[in-house]
Amino acid sequence: QVRLVESGGGSVQAGGSLRLSCVASGPTFQYYTMGWFRQTSGKEREFVAIISGSGDETYYSDSVKGRFTISRDNAKNMVYLEMNNLKPEDTAAYYCHANGVGARAMAKYGASGGHWGQGTQVTVSS
Repeated sequence: QVRLVESGGGSVQAGGSLRLSCVASGPTFQYYTMGWFRQTSGKEREFVAIISGSGDETYYSDSVKGRFTISRDNAKNMVYLEMNNLKPEDTAAYYCHANGVGARAMAKYGASGGHWGQGTQVTVSS
């Protein structure tokens, strides 16, 4: 069982930046593909960014490409999401996700099963 805890959410004005962090429990962190997903009220959870276990593969949704950067530190069991040039449409609850499937598969087919954090709220005002 993997336990994920996110932090770093908050309120920011458009154009600002935030860095989300997610710490994972367990000794096998480096074997998990990690992802950030987001959800707003009434909508399905959507993929934001994914990183492979080794960190050498990353995938981004078109809406955040060029503005967000996902990274991980396997020595610390941490995954990060650096968010720059934030827009009001980035407002959502952001969730950390760990999955045993490959990064390319998760980017193509979505997150089935796996483990979720409790989420952290990001609010961007115009």
